[in-house]
Amino acid sequence: MNSEKRPGAGVNLPGLRGHNAALVLDLLRGAGGGGVGRLELAERTGLTPQAVSKIVARLRGEGLVADAGRRASTGGKPQTLLRLVPEAGYAVGVQLERDALVAVLVDLAGVVVAERRAGLDFSAGVDSVVDVAVEAVVALVSGALAGLEAGMPRAGGCAHPSPSSRLRSSRGDPYRPAEHLPTAVEHPPAAVEHPPAAVGQPPTGVLGVGVALPGPLDHASGVLQRVTGFPEWDGYPLRDVLARRLGLPVVVDKDTNAAALGLALGGDAESFAYLHLGTGLGAGLVLGGGVYRGARTGAGEFGHQVVRMDGPLCECGARGCVEALCLAAVARGDLDEAARALGTAAGNLVALLDIDLVLLGGRTVGAAEELFVRGVGAVVAERARREGAGAAVGVRVAPGGERGVAEGAAQLVLAPLFGRASAAFPANRT
Repeated sequence: MNSEKRPGAGVNLPGLRGHNAALVLDLLRGAGGGGVGRLELAERTGLTPQAVSKIVARLRGEGLVADAGRRASTGGKPQTLLRLVPEAGYAVGVQLERDALVAVLVDLAGVVVAERRAGLDFSAGVDSVVDVAVEAVVALVSGALAGLEAGMPRAGGCAHPSPSSRLRSSRGDPYRPAEHLPTAVEHPPAAVEHPPAAVGQPPTGVLGVGVALPGPLDHASGVLQRVTGFPEWDGYPLRDVLARRLGLPVVVDKDTNAAALGLALGGDAESFAYLHLGTGLGAGLVLGGGVYRGARTGAGEFGHQVVRMDGPLCECGARGCVEALCLAAVARGDLDEAARALGTAAGNLVALLDIDLVLLGGRTVGAAEELFVRGVGAVVAERARREGAGAAVGVRVAPGGERGVAEGAAQLVLAPLFGRASAAFPANRT
């Protein structure tokens, strides 16, 4: 008898009740508004029908699961279908760029229900950045949840949709909300005069806040290191400060890792590199379905590989870093040269890791998507031909647009709830 367990299977042991419940929730989330029956849940998790029934009863009592109708039976009584209740909980995702903030509130299905943006200035100091972030999260959560609880229309005159219609707006994929989804709050003032010291009691239904920003940093402790160009940030305990100010659990990671997590959960590929070119340049690496961070969260410091020994001085202190070359080319308006430099570095990464997909993101790429896909793709393809690669390496723009990093940051909070802690990480919460 073959006793090998298939990936993602459950175990009928009392000590793994949380793990098994997460497997069930993940399957319900993937099923969308159409729902799935108990027998199918048992078959796909490897749990007994009795175990599934107990888990479902508990999840129903917690408000996470509801009926989704009945399926006609070929014999016996009709089967009751179950669905996830997306509005049973929310997570906040925050992207801190050197000059801008994007914050989103997402439901359990990963659908964005509200968005907020603000200006930032990293050079003003980390305390100032934290003040802006706290104000943005407070305003986002209080405004959005008040509207949702009251059933008020959101911005643009669109009433808040039902769970099933919200899932349909994502085209069947709970990780990829429609780009035209209206937001609760848009483009608030860039400055914050008197940010509140704290939210006070954690808002009902908000599970936590994921924060994504440029590295280097230690994702396990949530402590910043020498963020390139801002050495005064070295050693700042961002996670703990935000958790204290907001009264919510907080997770901190690099922006590229957060974006890569969202893409990995969306099923883009088992192994790929996400390259982010905005005010800086970095990479998020997904290997075997999980985000690879390295022992010190140092993986993906892609922008600081030296590709020209006598190149310009980079803010990291080295010469000829691909980040310095790309940003200099962008500054003088030579996007073709920026794409070639990015392609050269991407080719190094592809050769090192033997991945077959490169996804491009960030505001600079977003402003000239076709140019960067064409430019990076040509350099990567030429290198693959020289090295005799048997298959082409895909190069395309990452889905998610301008809020892909913020959505990925929210998934830092949600992933463990659905048994995806290996794709995210379990330790960085307080």
